[in-house]
Amino acid sequence: MTDADEPRAFVPVRIAVLTVSDTRTENDDRSGDTLVERLQAAGHILASRAIIQDDRAAIAAALRNWCADPEVDVVISTGGTGLTGRDVTVEAHRDVYEKEIDAFGTVFTHVSMAKIGTSAVQSRATGGVAEGTYLFALPGSPSACRDAWDEILVKQLDYRHKPCNFVEIMPRLDEHLRRK
Repeated sequence: MTDADEPRAFVPVRIAVLTVSDTRTENDDRSGDTLVERLQAAGHILASRAIIQDDRAAIAAALRNWCADPEVDVVISTGGTGLTGRDVTVEAHRDVYEKEIDAFGTVFTHVSMAKIGTSAVQSRATGGVAEGTYLFALPGSPSACRDAWDEILVKQLDYRHKPCNFVEIMPRLDEHLRRK
């Protein structure tokens, strides 16, 4: 058996969930609930959860706070990724990113095309890294959150997923900050 064939143990990651909405509350945040249910069912830890209004500076501040928190490995936001004037989540994420994970949006669009056809072109889902923390911005519908989790994130946030995954490179995400 080669090293590549060796079974790996599951490594839970600590995930914060941010719902971006001017109208949602804890009582009716179905997208946030969908993400929390799925991440916990997969064995991960809900590190934090919040709902914030569609305000670019406030969203970026929340992302930065979680990136600075050593108890948060991943932040998943839902909402504000569309094309309307109030949709500023993508811009807030990009204000924080050190590196963008370009293929995340591409893969999400591919997954969405199979479900909603050309309407997928209206989504601006994005992913990136800042301060050693993964950041993902998903559309605000429960179905989009299910699709992103079930088709992409559940695999990439699982250390056992081969040939590669986000978890195995987590220790190296901020190595540039440790160099002398």
